[in-house]
Amino acid sequence: MMDLILWRHAEAEDLTATGDDLERPLTRRGEKQAARMAVWLDRQLPEGLRVLTSPTRRTEQTARALGRRYKLRAELLPGGGPDDLLGLAQWPGARGAVLVVGHQPMLGQTVARLLGLHSQDCSIRKGAVWWLRHRQRPEASETILLAVQSPDYL
Repeated sequence: MMDLILWRHAEAEDLTATGDDLERPLTRRGEKQAARMAVWLDRQLPEGLRVLTSPTRRTEQTARALGRRYKLRAELLPGGGPDDLLGLAQWPGARGAVLVVGHQPMLGQTVARLLGLHSQDCSIRKGAVWWLRHRQRPEASETILLAVQSPDYL
């Protein structure tokens, strides 16, 4: 059994504020979103969790709110795709849980693929978490959507 938890970075400043997409910080609202989601996640997350984050300022700030160790991974930068994310997370072969803090459309494309959606993309709100589980049954392999949580409802 493997859990894949996808966390989209919280609300960030517009590109015009910094001129550099990789350096965009969270807004005050985004900082609050990340903090609320981190409290919820901290109560749910299992021991031994691996945390991987895109090396952008906004994703690192979002991950930092959780207060756990994380690794910055270039494979999660904007422009990557589901293959990059799933390979990095070692889905579905790894055991345990992996939390990925990243960007749209990569996260939504990954959800769409794993859940077999007709669209190639799924919209994930800023600061939201989608929690998926893979389990192997004798008759089939399954991907289960365990939870979707938005910071606006916490």
